Amino acid sequence: MSGKRQPRDTAAAGDELELLCQLLRRRSVTPDDAGCQQLLAERLRRNGFRCESMPFGEVTNLWARHGNERPLLCFAGHTDVVPPGNDDEWRTDPFDPVIVDDMLYGRGAADMKSGLAAMIVAAERFVARYPQHAGSLAFLITSDEEGRARDGTLKVVETLGRRGEQIDWCVIGEPSSQTTLGDIVRNGRRGSLSGMLTVRGTQGHVAYPQLADNPIRRFAPVLAALHDIEWDQGNAHFPPTSFQVVDVRSSSGAVNVTPAELSARFNFRYSTEWSHTQLREKVESVLAGHDLEYELKWHLSGEPFLTEAGRLTEAVCAAVREISGSEPELSTGGGTSDGRFISPAGADVVELGPVNESIHKVNEHVRLTDVTNLRRMYERIMALLLA
Repeated sequence: MSGKRQPRDTAAAGDELELLCQLLRRRSVTPDDAGCQQLLAERLRRNGFRCESMPFGEVTNLWARHGNERPLLCFAGHTDVVPPGNDDEWRTDPFDPVIVDDMLYGRGAADMKSGLAAMIVAAERFVARYPQHAGSLAFLITSDEEGRARDGTLKVVETLGRRGEQIDWCVIGEPSSQTTLGDIVRNGRRGSLSGMLTVRGTQGHVAYPQLADNPIRRFAPVLAALHDIEWDQGNAHFPPTSFQVVDVRSSSGAVNVTPAELSARFNFRYSTEWSHTQLREKVESVLAGHDLEYELKWHLSGEPFLTEAGRLTEAVCAAVREISGSEPELSTGGGTSDGRFISPAGADVVELGPVNESIHKVNEHVRLTDVTNLRRMYERIMALLLA
């Protein structure tokens, strides 16, 4: 790697950078936490937080709280990372953080261990300054965001609900920024609904189509019909609903035989103009209009959610303005996040984190000054809402 390699000991550069490097050295490929949450819990306990481990299956979750009253401001994130891929394609060891030209490289640097390090150190500084702050400050951290997302934040939120703990405001440290830190703040997300379709026919010789029933031929007009639909035009907060086919497979294993079956998978990223039930009914009505034998299974990853303008969005935008000098854009674009599990429980949710350009790629990285400024933004949000 070109550029100046700097020492890996970043203590002099700031507590958040030192903590980030400690996290990056842990090979926490989903759903393995690799001791990250234990490290974070030890720091939080030293600062008066009550820390509770909530394991479900192979997933490790951490719930930590400082204070007993409402409103409850929660910072949420995940310690798990996606696999690094081929290590040979990395310019450095993906789990040995290296600083080059003011960039810190390592798997999880942007998604989202920098967010975790920034929010933990922000909390340490905040409670030291305001030990008797209003309300409560909490952390919800999982190792199941990059994986199946069934035994992580979802289970923790369900547990909190059963015992009457209500999150009022939640800031998620996902890499929301696009070009510069804080230029985008996510105040909602589109819903995600996937369909798994199987179309059945009858295998036959390619030269005698009248003696077979080719599922590819039957599926083609259905695919065209679904693509021709204008699902909606979006609204003031959401872009138009997107329909995308991500996989189509059909083969008999021979070039002179038409297949007996076709499988397809498609996905909707949808706005609040639809519910998942309405989308399912619409697709099934299209299928019913064509002569084919099929089976359709559905998987709902999450309904769309939106945080309207209020104290949380005002505090987050004010913190970004103060630290960056720029006005953030509120957006509901991008993929899904664990906010889809927190918002339905009654919380206002926003996402504020580092630049996302390198996430899930080889040579993932984050700018050093962004980590420190993100810590300053988080600390300011805490002060605006709880001081």
